[in-house]
Amino acid sequence: MKLRSLLFVPGDRPERFPKAVATGADALILDLEDSVVPTRKPEARAAVRAWIEAPRDDGPAIFVRINPVDSDEVAADLEALAGLSLDGIVLPKAEGASSVATLTSRLPGDYAILPVASETAAAVFQLGTFGSVAGRLAGVTWGAEDLPAAIGAMTAREDDGSYTDPYRVVRALTLFGAHAAGVPAIETVFPDFRNLDGLAGYAARGRRDGFTGMLAIHPTQVAVINQAFTPSEAELAHARAVVAAFEANPGAGALQLDGKMIDAPHLKSARRLLALVD
Repeated sequence: MKLRSLLFVPGDRPERFPKAVATGADALILDLEDSVVPTRKPEARAAVRAWIEAPRDDGPAIFVRINPVDSDEVAADLEALAGLSLDGIVLPKAEGASSVATLTSRLPGDYAILPVASETAAAVFQLGTFGSVAGRLAGVTWGAEDLPAAIGAMTAREDDGSYTDPYRVVRALTLFGAHAAGVPAIETVFPDFRNLDGLAGYAARGRRDGFTGMLAIHPTQVAVINQAFTPSEAELAHARAVVAAFEANPGAGALQLDGKMIDAPHLKSARRLLALVD
C-alpha cells in the first residue's frame, strides 16, 4: 500500500468525500474523532458506513480514524465499521503495542492499524514497542497538537514554526520506532494549510530524515506532499547506477561512482529508494 499522502476528511461531511478522492491522495482518513463534535458522531458513523458500502471505482486507500480505544465512543465506532471493506483504522492516543493489541482484539475485521503514537506523555515511552505488533500495522505516525495540551505546554513550536526541543525528540523517536518495527514512518500534519511553500519545505525535510509519507489536513496540501515523497528521475537514475555498480563488482566493499565513494549503506539506500517505485 503506497502511503505518501493521507488526507483527513471529517466523517460528518460526506459531501467532501468524493472531492477528497479527486485530490490524488494515496489514502483518505474519514474522521470520527477530533473533527466531529460529540453530538454529531452518530451522524458521522452513519455517513462513513454508507459511503464505504456504496460501489466506487478504484481510488485511494480508505482509513477511518476512530475514537481512543479507552473512550466511551469506540464501541459504537467499531460496530459501525463491522463488515466493511476497509483498508485500515487510525488509532488516536495510542500508547505503544499494548493499545494496538487491545484494538486488534476488538476489531470487527482484519484491518491494518495506523497508530497516532505520541499524543500522551505515557505514549512517548512506548514508541519502541511496536515491533511486537508490526504485522498489524500500516505504519506509525505522530502528532504535535494533543501532546502539548496533555502536558500543559503553551505550544510545540518556536515563533518561526519549527518544533521546540521536546517535540523534536518525540518526532525522532517516532521515526526510529517505526523503522525499528519495519513499518512506514508517517510525518504529522502541517497546520498552516495556506502556506504551501512552508509545507513543501516541511515535507522535504520529512523525506530527508526518513519519513515515507505525511498526513494532510486540506486538499491543497496533497499535490505538494505527493511531489515531496516521490523520488525524482535524477534520484532514481543515481540509485540504479549504484545498484548496477555493485552488481558489476560483486566482490567489492566500496567503489567509486561519479567521483565519490559508495559502500554498503549507499547500496541499501539505493535499493530502498527503488522499492518505492516498484
